Amino acid sequence: MIRSFSKFLPPLAVAAGLAAPAALACTSLLVSKGASADGSTLITYAADSHELYGELYYTPARRNAPGSQRDIFEWDTGKFLGRIKEVPVTWSVVGNMNEHQVSIGESTFTGRKELEGPSGIIDYGSLIYTALERAKTAREAIQVMTDLVAEYGYASTGESFSIADPKEAWILEMIGKGAGQKGAVWVARRLPEGTISAHANQARIRQFPLNDSANALYSKDVISFAREKGWFSGADKDFSFADTYHPLDFGGIRFAEGRVWSIFRRAAPSLGLGVEYADGSKPDLRLPLWVKPDGKLSVQDVMGLMRDHFEGTPLDMSKDVGAGPYAVPYRWRPMTWKVDGKEYVHERAISTQQTGFSFVAQMRSWMPAPVGGVLWFGVDDTATTVYTPVYAGVRRAPANFAQGVASRGEFSWDSSFWVFNWVSNQAYGRWSDMSVDVRKVQGELEGQFLADQGDIEKAALELYKSSPEQARAYLTDYSSQQGGKVHTRWRKLGEQLLVKYIDGNVRDESGKVNHPKYPDSWYRTIVKDAGPRLAVPETPAAPDVKPPAPAPQSKPTVAPAP
Repeated sequence: MIRSFSKFLPPLAVAAGLAAPAALACTSLLVSKGASADGSTLITYAADSHELYGELYYTPARRNAPGSQRDIFEWDTGKFLGRIKEVPVTWSVVGNMNEHQVSIGESTFTGRKELEGPSGIIDYGSLIYTALERAKTAREAIQVMTDLVAEYGYASTGESFSIADPKEAWILEMIGKGAGQKGAVWVARRLPEGTISAHANQARIRQFPLNDSANALYSKDVISFAREKGWFSGADKDFSFADTYHPLDFGGIRFAEGRVWSIFRRAAPSLGLGVEYADGSKPDLRLPLWVKPDGKLSVQDVMGLMRDHFEGTPLDMSKDVGAGPYAVPYRWRPMTWKVDGKEYVHERAISTQQTGFSFVAQMRSWMPAPVGGVLWFGVDDTATTVYTPVYAGVRRAPANFAQGVASRGEFSWDSSFWVFNWVSNQAYGRWSDMSVDVRKVQGELEGQFLADQGDIEKAALELYKSSPEQARAYLTDYSSQQGGKVHTRWRKLGEQLLVKYIDGNVRDESGKVNHPKYPDSWYRTIVKDAGPRLAVPETPAAPDVKPPAPAPQSKPTVAPAP
C-alpha cells in the first residue's frame, strides 16, 4: 500500500579537527534486501557541495577498439589527471546506476593528514563512474575499484563508498598511502541481511573478520602498513580501520556521526540511541556499523530518512534564535565561528542547502535489470526536492536534468537545478509557512509516481518479453515525461509562492491578504534585544483631584393645607 506521507518525514514546524572543511559534504544510507519492504536493495546519496551543479549524467554502452584509452579528469575540479586502458565493452550508466542495477554513492572522510597527496591518477569520482561502466555486480565493482588504484594509484583522500546490486550492499572504505606513495589501503564489509547502515564523512568500519571473504574484503597490507607507520601494535583481530586511519574527534562526532545517528534513531527507535552519540558529550561512545530497523523500509520511508534537520531532538535546528521567527532549520556557512574568543558550531544536518543532487537507488532481483533498477533522482536540498523515477534501462536522461542545460554559474529556466533552487531559496525565508506548501506538492508528485509504479512496470515487462529494446524505449519516454512534469509543476509552485507570500503578506484560499503576527516567542526575543527603544510610552494617568462639593439646595415651600 502506498502511503501519502512517509513515517520518517519530520514534523513541520571543540577539539582537533573542529573546523569543518568542505569535505564534510555527503550522506549515504544502505538498506539490505532483507530490511526493505519489497525485497529490493536500496542505497542513497546526497552530493553536497557549494560548487556542484546538480545534473543527471548519462553514458551509453559502447564497444572500444583494442588499445583504447580513457581520459581521467578529477570529478571535483575537472583537472586532467592521466589516461588508463579501456576495456572492450562498457555498460550504459544513468546517474549513479548502470544498466545491471549496480549503484554507487560516497562520502569523503579525508583521514590522516599524513596520507594526503598520494601518487596516482584515479580520483574517487573516476573510481565510481569507471566501475559503473565495467561492473555487473557490487562485488565486481569493488574488484574494479581496488584493481584500478593498485595499478594506477589513488589521487584522493579517504573515502567511504556505498556499493550495491539487487542482492548485496557493501561499504568500501579506502585511503591513500601518502605523498609519493602509490596505491591505497582499504577494507569492505557486506551488510548482513535485515540491516541498514549509513556513512557521512567519517570512516565507520572498525574491526572486521580476517577469514570471511563472503562478508569482508581488504587489501593485503591494510594492517601491516599501519604497523609500519607506528599507528597500530596489537593483534590483527583487534585492528580497527576507522580508529587507525581516521580517528574520531569532536568534529567527526558532531558533524558526521550525528547524521548517521539521526538515521538510526528514526529507523530503529527501539534501540534508544540518545543524543550523546551525536553531540560529542561522550566521545568514547560508538555507533554500530549497522542496525536492524524496527520495521522494513519502503522506498518512501528511505526518502523520508534523507529529509532531516534533527527535528524533535536536542539538536533541532528550528528551535534556537538562529532559526528566526519562521523556524528556519538552516544555517549559512561557516559551520564553526567565534564570539569573544569562544568557539561555537552550527549543526550539520542531512538536509542542507548546498546539495547539488541526491538519489534513492532501488534495485530488484526478480525483474530484468533495465526494469528492476530505478534511480529516484532529485536536485537541490533533499527536504525540498522531488524524487523522480528514472529507470536503469533508459537511453537518455530527462531533458530538465540532463548535462549541459546550464551550469553552476548560469541560471536557466530550462534547468531543474535552478528551478528547485528558486523555490527552496524562497522557502528558506519563511520556512514554517512555505514548507507546508512545498511538502504538499512534493507529496502529491512522489505519491503519484509510487502509486503508478506497478502499472508502469507491468507494461514494461510485457514489452520486454517480445522486445527488450521496446521496453527500454517505453521507460525512457516515461522517465522523461515525469521529469518534465516535475519541472513544470515546480516552476508553477514557485510562482504561486511568490504571489501568496509577497511582501510578507499571506493570501488565503479566497485571495484575501492577511498579515499574520510573528510567534509570541519571537516578539519576546525582540523585546529582550531592543525592548526599551521599541516600547510605546504609557499614557500618564490624570492627577488625583477631588470633585467639588455639590451646592446646597433650598427646601421647597410647602403650602398650608386648606
